[in-house]
Amino acid sequence: MIEISKLVYTYDPSLPPVLNGISLRITEGEYVALIGPNGCGKTTLARHLNGLTLPTTGQVTIDSLDTLSRQNLPDIRRKVGMIFQNPENQIVGTTVEEDVAFGPGNLRLPPAEIRALVDTALAQVGLTGYEARHPHTLSGGEKQLLALAAVLSMTPGYVILDEPTSSLDPVSKERVLAIVKALNAGGMGIIHITHNMEDVTSADRVIVMAKGHVAADGTPREVFCRVEWLKSLGLAPPRITELIWRLRNRGDDTNPAVFTIDEAIERITSHLGRLNTGRAEPPGEMVLRE
Repeated sequence: MIEISKLVYTYDPSLPPVLNGISLRITEGEYVALIGPNGCGKTTLARHLNGLTLPTTGQVTIDSLDTLSRQNLPDIRRKVGMIFQNPENQIVGTTVEEDVAFGPGNLRLPPAEIRALVDTALAQVGLTGYEARHPHTLSGGEKQLLALAAVLSMTPGYVILDEPTSSLDPVSKERVLAIVKALNAGGMGIIHITHNMEDVTSADRVIVMAKGHVAADGTPREVFCRVEWLKSLGLAPPRITELIWRLRNRGDDTNPAVFTIDEAIERITSHLGRLNTGRAEPPGEMVLRE
């Protein structure tokens, strides 16, 4: 379990804290989405979870290991891996397999064990056969997968992903998200920072941050249906959820907690049926515009 207690962090004592009294618990195997407007402290909070940044006051413990104890940091960083928004910031090897082997190699593991860890990690992200490739020849999506493989070679219990799909094309984005979901299904804890709520509708939990505080904490359906509130924070709700919310504003009583196309079709069909009750002719084609 990751436990955060009364966490305060400031980059400059003369300015308000970036994080101001955060208290949370995240269990191993949980898929947590962390969202919020720019500057709210998401990445700063994430960096506290593997000891890259240490509390000004308060406490962060990873499986009972306090991040403020320097001797705990090697174990903490094995338990919690982090994927940065730009994967090139963490690629250090001249070939794919060298990069993935970097972490286990620093642990002075036997060569055979390192080889097995590298092979397993590359298979998990679908990069088997890329071992001899040079990282600079990879696409943006492949570089993101390489960074993920390098983290997985350390066999973490939790993985933090900071905007992992923000610069990817749709195909690469779906590939990364599918792998993240598969890792979570296998029992790995996921902390997914994103501005795109449609990427995390399958998360177990959504934490919304605003001005250094936890502003909301609940399931995706509980959080994303608060369309007006999310918009007031400058956040864009899932498009389907917003569509149903607009129907409600036109007098429909449909529950706005809708994520999937099938759910939306069911709600819209029901809405049109109520609108057209008693009409002799069926309604014309409905055109949806954003």
